[in-house]
Amino acid sequence: MSKPEVTIDQGTLQGSTSTDRHGGSFLKFQGIPYAKPPLGELRFKAPVPPEKWTGVLDATKQGDVCYAEDPLKKEVSGSENCLVLNVYTKKLPQDGKELSPVLFWIHGGGFVFGSGNEDLYGPEFLITEDVVLVTINYRLGLLGFVSFDDPSLDIPGNAGLKDQVMALKWVQKNIDKFGGDPNNVTIFGESAGGASVHLLMLSPMGKGLFHKGIAHSGCVLNPWVDGTKGTALLAKAMDLVGSDETTIYNTLMQKSVDEIYEIQKAIGDEGIPSIRRPFGLVVETNSKEPFLDKEPMEVMRSGNFHPVPLIIGYTSSEGMIFEFHRDPNQDMLPIEDVIPWFYHCEVGTPKTRTLVDKIKNFYFEGEDYSDKFLSKKYDLFSDSQFVHGIYVTVRSHLAVLSTPIYLYQMSVETSLNFLKKYLKIEAPGACHCDDVGYLFKTFATPEIQPGTTEDVSIRRFVKLWTNFAKFGNPTPEKNDGLLKVEWKPVTGDNFDFLDIGQELSFNSSCIPERVLFWEKIYSESPAGQASK
Repeated sequence: MSKPEVTIDQGTLQGSTSTDRHGGSFLKFQGIPYAKPPLGELRFKAPVPPEKWTGVLDATKQGDVCYAEDPLKKEVSGSENCLVLNVYTKKLPQDGKELSPVLFWIHGGGFVFGSGNEDLYGPEFLITEDVVLVTINYRLGLLGFVSFDDPSLDIPGNAGLKDQVMALKWVQKNIDKFGGDPNNVTIFGESAGGASVHLLMLSPMGKGLFHKGIAHSGCVLNPWVDGTKGTALLAKAMDLVGSDETTIYNTLMQKSVDEIYEIQKAIGDEGIPSIRRPFGLVVETNSKEPFLDKEPMEVMRSGNFHPVPLIIGYTSSEGMIFEFHRDPNQDMLPIEDVIPWFYHCEVGTPKTRTLVDKIKNFYFEGEDYSDKFLSKKYDLFSDSQFVHGIYVTVRSHLAVLSTPIYLYQMSVETSLNFLKKYLKIEAPGACHCDDVGYLFKTFATPEIQPGTTEDVSIRRFVKLWTNFAKFGNPTPEKNDGLLKVEWKPVTGDNFDFLDIGQELSFNSSCIPERVLFWEKIYSESPAGQASK
């Protein structure tokens, strides 16, 4: 069978064929440049459009990932020449045939690691439906999120988020050549990718580039999304305290990518393991073309943003992810040490002690943390780092938008919950990132037997997500034999949500008590990020 070819504005691509989980064939085009390589003077800068090539570009293998440490493999790899995407399609366009909905995936990784490649995001599940799937790389860490206040340097920050915008522009220009409909694009992502979906809704740069969004386990109000503006931490890590920004920039430009990564590590986490990093969103106040020039909450309250239908949700035990960062040979740090760092307040002050006491009383019955409170520990981190921000986001959007918002909790537990399995966690609940294993084939996907809970759960997840991409409604058919439920959007103060467990169940509820607790904490404490 001859290899498929597609001609776009940049040139001609040659892809390959593969088979989905049901044995059907699909086409793969991998490692496609969507921007000019951000090398030399383009390092740290906003992306620029890609160049054309002559001849036929080999798109049969994945491109380089963006330079980062893979926390699963415990190794650093990648390249600065990484602004590529992958396209998966059942068929190329035919005269008179309708184009297919596009699903555009944004990977997670706390803005410091990850890629769109197939080790974690294999297309074999989603491609069974009539959709075109796009997965992307974007710049990470210091290379993607450093910011300088000096406007003459033209590095106001958010380069990694602007990469996502550039990839979406590429989709608008080219996806019809792969059978995808540029007028029906759904962006979806998990963790930092979920927050990116929300950010693209709020950013003026995202307007008109997509039509629906799905945010897994991430939104702009989660406290780990904010980056550190300016160069104070960077100057300290480079031993350049007191230097002007031009000196810092010129020094960075002479560093190799390996040296830049060592500087990034030196900025560090101040000794407390966490998913929070100093690399992420900054509000651009001195930028000619800002990704975001107002605080996210201000934009949300104004209603002046991209009003698209949205699915948003979380796993039932997001907080399990923090086991990833804990040395198994060490005891858990005392809660008095963890709380101040997580909530950005000084250790030992009266306000901090009051905060710690409130949290201990609510989650641990006033006692010090011990293993008998293991599930409560996971709830603490789930609520403060993920769930509270998601509920505030839903409520804020409802106040100003008429477009539907669908809320979910993912609680199913099978052999596909790959991160929980990797962490060897026995407690009940679905870990952060576990939902990925039901939409994508991962490095840990076992053989799936027909009729098993794994098989049925994959089919349900894929059907819900692709229904939303096609129709803007995850359950358009009233008598769907697979889904057997109507998922209604949230209305008013009634936070109806779909529980995606062993079965699907639609639940009506008010805001959970745990979320209200964090509302009160953030309203009383300078620690609150989501209350800005």
